[in-house]
Amino acid sequence: MNETHGSQKSRREFLHSSASVAAGGVLASQIGFPAVVYGSGQSQTLKVGLIGCGGRGSGAVLNALKADSNIELSAMGDLFKNNIESSLRSLQKAIPDKIKVPANQQFVGFDAYQQVINSDVDIVLLATPPGFRPLHLKSAIEGGKHAFVEITAAIDGPGVRSVLKSAELAERKGLAIVSGFCWRYNDSMRAVAEQIKAGAIGEVRALYATYYRNSLDHKYHGKRTPEMSDLEWQIRDWYNYLWLSGDVTIVLSGGHSVDKMSWWVDDMMPTAAVALGSRAIPAEGNTFDNGFVVYEYANGIRGFLGCRSQDGCYSANGDYIIGSKGICKIGRTPVIEGETNWRYQGKKNNMYQTEHDDFIASIRAGEPINDGTRMAHTSLMAILGRMAAYTGKRITWEQALNSQQKLVPDELDWNSKIDETPRAVPGITRFI
Repeated sequence: MNETHGSQKSRREFLHSSASVAAGGVLASQIGFPAVVYGSGQSQTLKVGLIGCGGRGSGAVLNALKADSNIELSAMGDLFKNNIESSLRSLQKAIPDKIKVPANQQFVGFDAYQQVINSDVDIVLLATPPGFRPLHLKSAIEGGKHAFVEITAAIDGPGVRSVLKSAELAERKGLAIVSGFCWRYNDSMRAVAEQIKAGAIGEVRALYATYYRNSLDHKYHGKRTPEMSDLEWQIRDWYNYLWLSGDVTIVLSGGHSVDKMSWWVDDMMPTAAVALGSRAIPAEGNTFDNGFVVYEYANGIRGFLGCRSQDGCYSANGDYIIGSKGICKIGRTPVIEGETNWRYQGKKNNMYQTEHDDFIASIRAGEPINDGTRMAHTSLMAILGRMAAYTGKRITWEQALNSQQKLVPDELDWNSKIDETPRAVPGITRFI
């Protein structure tokens, strides 16, 4: 949609007046206002910007555009032009009427994220490798944009602290932050949470979560060409590089599991962790392909996370919640066995769609969801497990939160040289 100067002016006036109501008297000069707030109804077109145009980003766009009748994709940003082109082709085939991204709204390079945020969008979808997430979220919230944030929210202590500040700022501004920890939007998991809260298994005594899956050695399925620099190759094939993924097995895959573990205990966070881990199958980079983490809680219970990304091994993605009166087992269908016998019999929803349905609806209603603090804590819980596995030490929650290890460089361009740290050796690698 091409807007005239007059329509742009009226839209800005509408947004400013809506935001002024929601901000509760905070001066406009002090904070950037959210683009769409306070029950705007269906009359205003919501404009979406995508940052990170790979498969997950493209999927998030489809979910967002299906969540509302008056919404469109109007800007895209990525380090690589071919990612934008590929994403655009697939999106235009799937939902052409809502894809309105002219050439001057397709941004390429290390500053593409900022150009998307600075464009006339209301919502940004953050779907780059997670190492970039804290910076992108900070810029989005400072720019007054609602944000969908793919997992994980951060990969190190400084990143988590940044996300926590962004969550606080979003709360003050009336901005929505919805997390890609998608199991919170699964109807069967919501039913499990209700059963546990109602006392169906009694007091929770232990937690065990598994994420045993096939190899995650490569994100990029093309071959490295001679002209690719080390930096370009690492960003394209980011799974195995600590500064980009934070460890795809323990932190990214395991992040989904620990988010559910936290849910079952009303988001109580562990006080410390001890862990095992290694790289069993040789691969590029400096991450592990397996880990087993024991989380300690202040009330004496323990949580156990088993994760592995190796071909030819036993696969499982499940949860076991052991209570004083019963056990909840979560596989294909959640069941409770004990004093209360229960089996989930409700509908099976698409949790990826539901998270965007809820996200957009909360913006329209003027009651923005803010998952920011929870997703920061869940990310730190996964990072805590990695830190314990990599060092072989018992690491406390406070140590992890206050860690000074900064994995992502402050400034990047195509001439940047990444000093790749050696793969961790438990008992030798120091905690920083």
